[in-house]
Amino acid sequence: MMLLHDFYQFAIAPFQEFAFMRRALVATLALALSSAPLGVMLTLRRMSLFGEALSHAVLPGVAAGFIFFGLSLPALSIGGFLAGVIVVALAGWISRHTELKEDASLAAVYVVALALGVIMISGHGTQLDLLHILFGNVLGVDTEGLLLVAGVSSLSVLLMAGLYRGLLLESFDPSFLAAGGGRNTVYQQLFLMLVVLNLVASFQTLGTLMAVGLMMLPAVSARLWHDTLPAQLANSAVQAALAGYAGLMLSYYASVPSGPVIIVCAGGFYFLSLIFAPRGWLPRILRRPHLRA
Repeated sequence: MMLLHDFYQFAIAPFQEFAFMRRALVATLALALSSAPLGVMLTLRRMSLFGEALSHAVLPGVAAGFIFFGLSLPALSIGGFLAGVIVVALAGWISRHTELKEDASLAAVYVVALALGVIMISGHGTQLDLLHILFGNVLGVDTEGLLLVAGVSSLSVLLMAGLYRGLLLESFDPSFLAAGGGRNTVYQQLFLMLVVLNLVASFQTLGTLMAVGLMMLPAVSARLWHDTLPAQLANSAVQAALAGYAGLMLSYYASVPSGPVIIVCAGGFYFLSLIFAPRGWLPRILRRPHLRA
């Protein structure tokens, strides 16, 4: 009984006692449910760095919303989403009308967008405002922010389920999808919009600089454990949820920023996967004598 009581006091009591901890946990779990599976789809498309670029590209829109409306969540979210859409469209236009590939054009555009966003916020806000937008504040999520995250997560999960077959074909064999009458461009644009939406929902909790961490680290880690896509999707969501819970607990007891700790926990699961997963380092070492024989 004593051990059970100690476990309760350590692992559950903070969420029962403080409303801000409960809101932070629910927001993190909601993001884990939608962002990490999207990260798996990005890795399938060999677009792992695409999410990183988009997470920075939303900053000018967030900055514009901040300048005109202050720290208003709807304004920041709408501005970030529009900025992400504009950057995606601009990168696509550059790749279609020049010899640059889309990843190269996106890399060029997002760096400019990131620098422009930092300048805009620095010129119209305080250092604290800049840090809040860049690194987030998961413990400061209010009811409005929680509803936004939950809504985006629910919409993303429903759309991914409804478009699953089309997204799968567009990822593995877009030419076959096009030959069969499927609109692969439509699937790609819808998928990118979902990525932008989830990054916008993540910026309040993890900031524009770290929002992609909860999307990509569990996704890359899940690929080391499973061969099938459904298993990877489920594994990535579970890893992201565990990283969110562990990060909140560590930040609570160690009094350190929650967002970076959540990403560090996700990185810890990734490094454990590198060692112990079936496709990781240790199983490959153990299989070598068998392969030589």
